[in-house]
This record gives sequence, structure tokens and C-alpha cells, in this order.
Amino acid sequence: MSVRIAFWSGPRNVSTALLRAWGNRQDTVPLDEPFYAAFLKLTGIDHPGRDETLARHVTDPQVVIDSLRAPLPAGKRVLFQKQMAHHMVPGIERGWMREMRHGFLIRDPAQMIASYVAVRSDVTVEDLGQPQMFEIFEQVRDQDPPVIDACDLLQDPRGMLTSVCERFGLDFDERMLSWAAGPREWDGVWAKHWYSGVERSTGFRPTRPREVEIPAHLRDLHAECEQYYRRFREVRIRP
Repeated sequence: MSVRIAFWSGPRNVSTALLRAWGNRQDTVPLDEPFYAAFLKLTGIDHPGRDETLARHVTDPQVVIDSLRAPLPAGKRVLFQKQMAHHMVPGIERGWMREMRHGFLIRDPAQMIASYVAVRSDVTVEDLGQPQMFEIFEQVRDQDPPVIDACDLLQDPRGMLTSVCERFGLDFDERMLSWAAGPREWDGVWAKHWYSGVERSTGFRPTRPREVEIPAHLRDLHAECEQYYRRFREVRIRP
């Protein structure tokens, strides 16, 4: 029986490293932000690599949804989707979500904001997907979806991934803890703009969060993100 997992995140949440971990499992098909091109087309928003993303990825959300429901290749039983909550805009129906299992990846807002503005300086709470992610969480809360904090994942990857796998009725796979450096065939074409760090990585590295001073013009944004972060932290899987 197949397991189809939509793991939701905001941008800059260590989500691509999490996709590397799942992509290292032999039973898993990894999927990188399948609605990104549809999101760009529907919103008209300017992101790094916009034109190339629109040219090379599926822009019709219904075609994307159909692909999420399609049979998995022989020998595969898990579809792991790295999903960005802010991609779920009007024009993308959500009925397909009832057919998936769900998980959520959160990160300290100060770290997330600092990482995001290094690539794209204009940012709102919606760009960071915080209200959208909590809305999705409320929609699927009856599943008891796992919530993990990026800091906890980096400090205790074995424990956190084991707990997540158990929630989905799967065995933990040792190969989830390390991977080869470099790009992946499943990376979106936007990788050149966003994935330089993860392409150098070979696993989850325990790191001490760096001190971040939030600029004055982003303090209201930080405070708003903190409210969502605290609500998610209350229900997260503990290390």
C-alpha cells in the first residue's frame, strides 16, 4: 500500500535537506515543490528564476494534482512531497489534500527571515507561508500530523526522523541521515537561486543558531511570525 506524504513548510526551513533525506530511501519518490510554477503563474509574483520556472515546470494546478494521485513506479511505495504552504493560493483546489498524509516543518522566525531576505529582500508574512501553513494544519489536524522544528531536526536527526516515520507507519531508514553532495535530478530549476547550501551538504549538521538582529522595518513581521511559531511549537514532536 502506498503512502503519499505532503510535508508543509515555509521557505528557508531546512526543507530541501529534509527532501534529500527522504530521497535517499530506496522506496521513495521525492517531489520538489510541485505547485511552484502554478503559484508563480497565478500570482504574477516576481521570484528569482521566474521565467525559467514557468517555462520548464507544470503551471496547470490540476495537472499537478493528477500527478500526485498517479500510480507510483514499480518498487516505490512512498511519495514524499516537499510542499510550500504559500503556494496554496486561490485557483488551486484543495480536495486532493484529503488523499494525503501530512507533516509540518517549522523554524525559528528570526533564522527564517534572515535566510529569506538574503535571496529576496521584499517579504511579507504570506511570503513566509505562516498563516497558510497554520490554516492547512487546522484542516488536517484530525490526522495528528507530525510537526517538527528545524532546530530539533538538526540536533537529533535520527530521533526526529524515526518519530516521523512511525507516524506514517514506516520504518526508519539509516540512509536518511546522510547523502552525497551536489544537485539532484528532482531539484526544481530554481535550485541555482535557493539551494547552494544544501548542495554542499552531506547530512544534517548540528548547528548553534546564529545571533540575528531583526532590522526595524521587519520587526512587526517577526512578531507576527512568532505568534504562529509558538502555536506550532506547542504541538511539535519533542527531541
